[in-house]
This record gives sequence, C-alpha cells and structure tokens, in this order.
Amino acid sequence: MRFRDQDIVFANGAKGQNFEIPTANPVNYFHVISNASDLPKLIIDGKLFLPASDRRKADGKWPLVIVVPGSLGVAPSHLAHAETVSNDGFAAFVLDGFGARDVTSTVANQTQFSFAASAYDVLAAWKVLATHPEIDTSRIGAQGHSRGGSAVLTAATRRFADAVVGAGAGFRSVLAAYPWSGHQFLDPSVDETEIRVIMGDADEWCSPMQVQGHCQAIRLSGGRVTMRLIGGAQHSFDRGTAIENVPDASVSPAAPTIYIANDGAFIHPLHGVADSQLTDRDLMVYALKAGYGRKGARIGSRDGDAELFKADMLAFWRRTLG
Repeated sequence: MRFRDQDIVFANGAKGQNFEIPTANPVNYFHVISNASDLPKLIIDGKLFLPASDRRKADGKWPLVIVVPGSLGVAPSHLAHAETVSNDGFAAFVLDGFGARDVTSTVANQTQFSFAASAYDVLAAWKVLATHPEIDTSRIGAQGHSRGGSAVLTAATRRFADAVVGAGAGFRSVLAAYPWSGHQFLDPSVDETEIRVIMGDADEWCSPMQVQGHCQAIRLSGGRVTMRLIGGAQHSFDRGTAIENVPDASVSPAAPTIYIANDGAFIHPLHGVADSQLTDRDLMVYALKAGYGRKGARIGSRDGDAELFKADMLAFWRRTLG
C-alpha cells in the first residue's frame, strides 16, 4: 500500500493530511541547473501533521520539519521522528518520493532514479509547503536519513537550490542523518542555512571520512555546519530495531568522491573533466569496475542509540526553528 493511502494519526491527535508535490525526474544535476526546460515532470506526495499545541506558533504560523526517508522508503522510524517533533510543537511533513515512481527500495540499486531527483523532491516540497497559510516560511527545516540525508544536503547547496526555488529561498536549517557524501559540488556554499550532521563511526554504508570532508568544505565556504560522530553506531542507528545485515545492500563507501561543476556536470575522477552527459549510473558502474562495490551491510540500533538521536534532533530543531 502506498504511503498516501495509509490513514495515520499520532497519539496527540495529529492526523496526516495528504499533499501532492509537483516535482521532476532529472537524470543528473546538470539537467536541473543548465537544462531545466527539458525536465520530465511528475507528482509525488507526502503527509502533513499539524501539532495540537500552539506554543511554537508565531503570528499564527508553525515552524515545519520536512522528514525525508532513505533507501527503504518511509519506515516506522521516520513517522516516529515526525511524531516526536509534532509532540514538541513543530509541524511535520513526511515526504514519499518512492510511491509515485513505483519504487519500493533502492538498497540494491541506487540508480532507479537520480540523487538529483531526490534533492529536487525536497525543494519541491518546500515550494508547496512554504505557501501553506499555517506554516512559517522563514522557519522550515529538512531532516534527511541516508539517501534522504544526501538529498537535504544538496537541497541546501545554493548552486542547486537557486535553480529550483530561486536565489535566497529555501531552508532555515538542515539535519542530515548518516548521509552519503559521494556527490559534492565544487562550490558547496549553503549561505545562511545551518547544517547538522550526525552519524556513526561504524557505518558500513557511507564513509564518515567523506562526510567530514564535505562538512569542512561547507565550513571553508563560510557555512555553519557541525558534525557529531557516534562511537560504535551503525547506519540507521536511530531505527530502534536490532542490528541486522541487509544482504542485498549494494554499497561502495571507499569509492572516490564525485565532484560537480558549477553548471551541474559531473567531473569524472579519472580524467578530471566535467561532462554533462554523465549520470549516477555511469559513475556507479565505474566504482564497481574499479573494485569499490560490495554486497551486504549492517543496519540498526544498539541500546540507547535511538534515544540519543532523538535528543540531538530535538535540540537542533528547538535551537534553529523553535
């Protein structure tokens, strides 16, 4: 059953309201930044939960956290995070970029739709929700997990965001949970958007070192970014489920970072030349042929991991949006 067809009501009485999100299916970042007239369009969806409490309202409007799932789509943990922020007085929107594309999981094949498409979805959701009469446009944040963490980091990057929502528009703050930083813009500027990254040092899906480098690049460009590394924590350590191996997971955390030119073209790591025709698949095939890919990776929580994440998440949203 698609997420939009599920009837979800939180314990605080907040009922999920379906919203349609006009978005696009770019083949790469160049498609968005330099060839937007040719973008294939589609409609995705998500659910908005308005809190029962008015305590975070300002001028009759709530701050909003957009929750962006990872490679397994909307999971109970994402709804739990939305309920947590709703209980704390924030509006919450859970985005589903999979259902309309007829995708259930990307763990075995991340190229079913592009990472650029995932980031476009996040900004498309911002465009719709920023017009909601009860949402404070100046206090919208995005929280992404795994592939969703990559999406919110790209959505905060001005080279990409300016092409989708216009100069200066977009998120007040972004929380990226255990993101993949395999795609990075040469110009990683995020201007005024504050960035928080949290991940475990035992992550087998994404490279903490690569994410550290991404954070430092944002910092050197003038951005505000902090990263918390949790000792012994696995990928998706906020799930609240036992640690398990996902045998069909296709991962390559040691593969080289792929940089993106200002026009959105990928720069191939072997020859250093920007090529607007390169896609995610081209570069993932390169990584596999170079011997970086492997099958199977662990996922899940130790005792206390989920609560640790919850506390860090709430502290960040209270400080930046509350």
